[in-house]
This record gives sequence, structure tokens and C-alpha cells, in this order.
Amino acid sequence: QVQLVESGGGLVQTGGALRLACVASGSIFRINYMGWYRQSPGKQREWVASITADGNTGYADSVKGRFFISRDNAKNTLYLQMNSLKPEDTAVYFCRADVVAGSTSRVYWGQGTQVTVSS
Repeated sequence: QVQLVESGGGLVQTGGALRLACVASGSIFRINYMGWYRQSPGKQREWVASITADGNTGYADSVKGRFFISRDNAKNTLYLQMNSLKPEDTAVYFCRADVVAGSTSRVYWGQGTQVTVSS
């Protein structure tokens, strides 16, 4: 079994910054894709940013140039540096990891961390 635990959320003013972290633990051989997603009340969960095992990154247009994703493979940890935050960034942020254990690959999700940006 694998667990993902996010941290780093909170309340920040417009223009502020936060750094989210997501630690994966458990039966892990390798983590391929890792990503951050977010969900606001009444909206579907949306992709924010992602990173492959060899460091290729992708960003949603709404966060490009403001958010930066990174990972520490030795620590099975995913990060999201969020700068120049806007009220529309307010959401619960979830991390996702595609974990290889033995001969299988499975998608895991964290429980989410709340980010609130006040205007």
C-alpha cells in the first residue's frame, strides 16, 4: 500500500507565495508520473502541473510562469512552488503519483491540502 500526504497549504494574500509538498510512502519501487491537481467548490478537479520521472514538466496555462513543480526522487517527494497567487487559485490541491510496485502500476491520490488566497 502507498500513501501520499500533502502539506504546505494555508491562507495567503493576493500576490503571496506558498510551497506545497507531497510525500509518498509505502511499497514503492518507482514513481513515474507525478502531478498536482486542484478542485474548487462546484467545479471539477483540474490538472495544474506534472513532472515525469526524468524531469519533464508541464503546466496549465492558468499557472504557467507562476507555479513551478519539482520532485526529489530519493525522497519520493513532490513539490509545487506557487508564486504571485491570485484569488482564483483558491482550491483544494491534490497530488497524484503513478507508482510501480512489483509488476504493477497504480495511481494514488493524496487527501488534499487547502489553499486560500484572499483579495
